[in-house]
Amino acid sequence: MSDKKRKATSAAASRPSAKQQKLVSTKEEKKKQRAAGWLQELVNQQRSEKRDMKLNKKRLRFLSDTQKIKQGSDGVLYWMLRDHRVQDNWALIHAQRLAIKENLPLHVCVCLVVPESEVSTLRHYSFMLKGLEEVAKKCKRLDIQFHLLHGSAGEILPGFVSDHSLGAVVTDFSPLREPLQWLEDLKKKLPNDIPLIQVDAHNIVPCWVASPKLEYSARTIRGKITKLLPEFLTDFPPVEKHPYTATITAKPVDWVETLASLQVDRTVGEPEWAKPGTKAGMAMLESFIDVRLKVFDTQRNDPNAPALSQLSPWIRFGHLSAHRVALQVQQGRKSTGQSVASFIEELVVRRELTDNFCFYNKKYDSLEGAYEWAQKTLKDHAKDERPYLYTREQLENAKTHDKLWNGAQYQMVTEGKMHGFLRMYWAKKILEWTSSPEEALSIALYLNDRYELDGQDPNGFVGCMWSICGIHDQGWKERPVFGKIRYMNYKGCLRKFKVAEFEKKYCPKKL
Repeated sequence: MSDKKRKATSAAASRPSAKQQKLVSTKEEKKKQRAAGWLQELVNQQRSEKRDMKLNKKRLRFLSDTQKIKQGSDGVLYWMLRDHRVQDNWALIHAQRLAIKENLPLHVCVCLVVPESEVSTLRHYSFMLKGLEEVAKKCKRLDIQFHLLHGSAGEILPGFVSDHSLGAVVTDFSPLREPLQWLEDLKKKLPNDIPLIQVDAHNIVPCWVASPKLEYSARTIRGKITKLLPEFLTDFPPVEKHPYTATITAKPVDWVETLASLQVDRTVGEPEWAKPGTKAGMAMLESFIDVRLKVFDTQRNDPNAPALSQLSPWIRFGHLSAHRVALQVQQGRKSTGQSVASFIEELVVRRELTDNFCFYNKKYDSLEGAYEWAQKTLKDHAKDERPYLYTREQLENAKTHDKLWNGAQYQMVTEGKMHGFLRMYWAKKILEWTSSPEEALSIALYLNDRYELDGQDPNGFVGCMWSICGIHDQGWKERPVFGKIRYMNYKGCLRKFKVAEFEKKYCPKKL
């Protein structure tokens, strides 16, 4: 046999067969497939490695004249207002470190208030309370006292602080008027020698640091936030077992009885797809990273495509930190670079822009809060003839001529969610089909806040204001009813996605 033939035969023998190659490929694929729960394990490891991570002092601000903890006190209190979680919570991290520094026990409390309102539903309060039940269990394991108090902070917290001899109050941040009023009431009634400290645990870049003023659009705030991300998008240290035990322990909470006792509208029930609590939120984030993130950039505007994160309920109730979401999603940048960039734009820039709007614009849910050009154009076209006129009841029951709109409304009522692209279409049609811009905005906010699981949140207020009042947008071609407000129609949706497929799924024949 010639040397050439020997070499050829030897090379062929050394190459794996097609069957062997397939087996190797299958093994590699299996290695890539991560076991369920991998994300939580990874996050636990990341936290333990960052035990000494410092809290950026810019995240907090003193709302009281005094800054020193009251000497001779028996504990530190974290009033958990918006961020209902234990880990990845800068407000709780600060409260624990303050307590440890002073050799004091740590208390956490939630002030449960249920307004008499059409938007106070079982859907929202069940999700909230079941998430808090998880918080209470975690606090107990960490030797942190968890208290569920009934009433507004201004009414009950001063007495609670006095009875428990607490030396400082830490709370988190919300830009909405009711929480801001509770905070103001507490500030007035809290003794002068008790420091009141607010930590923005909801935004990655604290709202008052990102900008000291109302921003016009994403374009004007994007650079400011992006510039600050390296400073603020850091790892979290863990909240650990507290070394000082309280002499006054918290009363146990009967969570089933508490939920049963609430005066809420029980006709708006709990959706099956969204399980409350941080554990469920982490599972949803894990599935997004594993399955949906890779198509987020190309398919996020298709209501039929499973491309969205679905994380908004957990972020809205504070069960999950947007900061944590950003950290974990960014780790997949190499394989899903453009999707990561698109998602971070929505999660960070667009979401934190909504807090900016509500914090610096006190009329964030009113036509008076719109830009002058938008107020003028809507006023100029307020008496234009509408192609259809529907009442709030007809819209709520999805009884319009438009199957796509009906389907979107029906999904919101039954599932507590609506695709982001359809939310814009849905709100703009309400403007087109009601007697005035004021009525349109009122109905849109009512439906959003009553049925959306992530309702009653800055994102919802700004979403309706963008669609109806042109907030964070510009003037477009003038047309009837809309004036210069951006227009959307059914034909445009037909060009974007398979409308018939969505209608078939969500628009029952009886509607």
